[in-house]
Amino acid sequence: MKHDTLADMFSRIKNAEKTGKKECIVPSSKVVKEILKIMQKNKYIGSFEFIDNGRGGEFKVELLGRINNCGVIRPRFYVTKDEFIDWEKRFLPSVNFGILFLTTSKGIMDHKKAKAEKIGGALLGYVY
Repeated sequence: MKHDTLADMFSRIKNAEKTGKKECIVPSSKVVKEILKIMQKNKYIGSFEFIDNGRGGEFKVELLGRINNCGVIRPRFYVTKDEFIDWEKRFLPSVNFGILFLTTSKGIMDHKKAKAEKIGGALLGYVY
């Protein structure tokens, strides 16, 4: 029984990348879909498609072999627009390498876009 679909998605992608697979199946939700769109835009994954299995659905994700590590951030820390550098140091290996996902009042976005729009939010996860 899955309780955290976001954590399940990150662990499935990370395990499939480590074993060298070209695609993986991840659980579906609106948050997962938005995270996958951001990962696709930043060229961490290829295309993804929705598969309706009659139980909520799944996404079939094409892997490109560019992900070193990814994961969910628990608890959901709240970040102001001035604190992004501290959280980059904590979760990413270096500045401008990888992205943090966060939920804001304007939707789910990466930390680079949130910096540009000068808004903060709650951290969801990271990928590099």
